[in-house]
Amino acid sequence: MIVQGVVTRPTFWGIGHVGEIVFYALAALSILVFAYGVYRRIDRYTTGQQDWFDRLDELPKRIVTAARVVLSNRTLFDRDTVGGLMHASIMWGFLTLLIGTTILAIDMDIYQPVTAFLGEEQSFFVGDFYLSYSLVLDAMGLLFVVGLSVALYRRYAARKWRLWGKHTGPEDDLFIWALFLLGVGGYLTEGVRILGTGFPAFETVSFVGWFVADALAAGGMSESTAEAVYPVVWWSHSLLALAFVAAVPYGKPFHMLSSYANVVTRDEKAGVRLPGIPADLDADTGAEDIEDFTWKELLDQDACTKCGRCSSVCPAESSGRPLDPRDVILDLKQYREERVAGEAESIDIVADGGTSVIAAETMESCMACMACMDACPVEIEHLSSFTRMNRQLTDQGDVRPNIQDTFDNVMRTGNTFGDAPSARGDWADDLDFEVADARETDIEYLWYVGDYPSYDERNKKVARSLARILEHADIEYGILFEDEKYDGNDIRRLGEEFLYIDLAGHHVEQFEAVDPETIICTDPHSYNTFKNEYPEVEFAEFAEDPLMEFDYDGEWNAEGEIEVLHWTQAVERMVVDGVLNLAGDELDYTVTYHDPCHLGRYNDEYEAPRDLIRATGATLSEMPRNRNDAFCCGGGGGGLWMDHDEETKPSEERMREALEDTDAGDDVEKFVVACPMCMTMYEDGRKTGGYEDDIEIVDVAELLVEAIDTDTDGTPATTE
Repeated sequence: MIVQGVVTRPTFWGIGHVGEIVFYALAALSILVFAYGVYRRIDRYTTGQQDWFDRLDELPKRIVTAARVVLSNRTLFDRDTVGGLMHASIMWGFLTLLIGTTILAIDMDIYQPVTAFLGEEQSFFVGDFYLSYSLVLDAMGLLFVVGLSVALYRRYAARKWRLWGKHTGPEDDLFIWALFLLGVGGYLTEGVRILGTGFPAFETVSFVGWFVADALAAGGMSESTAEAVYPVVWWSHSLLALAFVAAVPYGKPFHMLSSYANVVTRDEKAGVRLPGIPADLDADTGAEDIEDFTWKELLDQDACTKCGRCSSVCPAESSGRPLDPRDVILDLKQYREERVAGEAESIDIVADGGTSVIAAETMESCMACMACMDACPVEIEHLSSFTRMNRQLTDQGDVRPNIQDTFDNVMRTGNTFGDAPSARGDWADDLDFEVADARETDIEYLWYVGDYPSYDERNKKVARSLARILEHADIEYGILFEDEKYDGNDIRRLGEEFLYIDLAGHHVEQFEAVDPETIICTDPHSYNTFKNEYPEVEFAEFAEDPLMEFDYDGEWNAEGEIEVLHWTQAVERMVVDGVLNLAGDELDYTVTYHDPCHLGRYNDEYEAPRDLIRATGATLSEMPRNRNDAFCCGGGGGGLWMDHDEETKPSEERMREALEDTDAGDDVEKFVVACPMCMTMYEDGRKTGGYEDDIEIVDVAELLVEAIDTDTDGTPATTE
């Protein structure tokens, strides 16, 4: 009832005491259903395996940081400004309406009863507070409806492709339409009330509701009719709201909770470092059953909103390989839910042939580029689940013959080529100076050359160029020659964990013996695993294993005593210090640069290679997809050792982009890389894509050497 002269609005107007009791009973029921659903979800997570590190440490800090991420919608603006604005409008509108409902409940169900008990019933839902409340809720509610309207347009009119997939179903339609009807229904309820109460002058502050009331009146609805239909409109809106609350834990709306929880429990180095395994050979390290996944991997599955951002940036998906990262996560979720409901029999999680949740060729398609994780707005850690399944494939022996050959080569010879370890340093024979043996002399920089610069003919030229740069800089550096082995980064991502640990143990023993101040790596893959993964290995757990060929039982570089750098980072410092004596105008090329995944997305290093390119005088023309948006060459995650049936290779697509989509267009003369694997993939793509006469593939090191060797008359000297 409206109190004469009081600026407020009636609650339960025309509903009656019986209706009010029914409403509260239904509200209590919906909350109980909601709470039970949330409990069931959390209870399912407890069936997951313990994670390999504590994801709940410093929980208050995690909660605050996650709140900043979620409330700012920062991750949703990446690559999709319209989508970010749309989601921000929906989220902030929804939260404001939820807060507004909560404030009203506090006034009605707590403040008024308490003040009545103390002697005089009062309400704070009056006067200026009410007017401010109505203005804010009308404005934010309108933002909510506008955001949902954009979402409906993108889904049904524009039919944005990434919003549709094999897991798109009725629950997606129900979710978005329920929200839209809640928003519109709220205004309809408000408009009918304003009309039915005779257009109180102060209600003009509820500008959307007033507009709706005006529209209804213009359409012929009288005040008495509005008063008569109001209970029907109110109950329709209230029942939909209560049903939505009850349904949250049982379908897609749950992502509103699970997504936030996923951000709270995220690993900031996920993918960059992979989960370790116990030393027990009989321990479950793969994915033999859905129960082998950790609780965080189960939470990842529930946090997925089906937005398809991961799909849209995945180079495997765009190349026609049988991998859609969204579908992998959702396939696992669907199978888990069907198992819990007793609707599915136990089958292999991943296998080569036969019936399985995920096919082996799907996992083989992954390039471990981490584009999916970088694009995911809710911090799903795809690569952790993918690696678990790759370990299962390795345990089962379901790996391609050429991948098994690579494993065998590493086990026999310590390198992926299967060549003699004694030939590892032969690339340096053509130099006119000696490369120091780090095992025999004190050095400041230990240079880890890597497999491809040591054995691949094209990449040997890069190794010689880098050697000349280091020699020109007159620093104390050396290499390990035959005591250097493959770093293990990519075979780890293919599931060969024990071989990886053996390689790590071998190398840390060598590093300890040499005791350098800095390790510099030619290959970003080596750089990543030395910097981020070797320090995480519990060597003591494996040192006594007779199958392991190392005795090291300590923690290596846990405090970062030895600095690990990609060579571009080390040399960029030398350029800044003036050691290389570059004037910055030696070369006159127009070039473009490709960001290696393991240097860029993995380790957030984008500027050092670019600074070196500019230091030569070359003009850098960026490709549209650069830095964290860069498109993978296709070589990571073992892709270098596989042949895939694809219409257009990722390397060919990147060549096209360099020549057609950069601002310089076909004026680009050189395609610059900073990774041996990228060099190999792009030299292949240049040939298979028909670009041999259009562009040259060079490493940053080769460009630098050419600048250093440029004669005073402007004639470049040889880079060999």
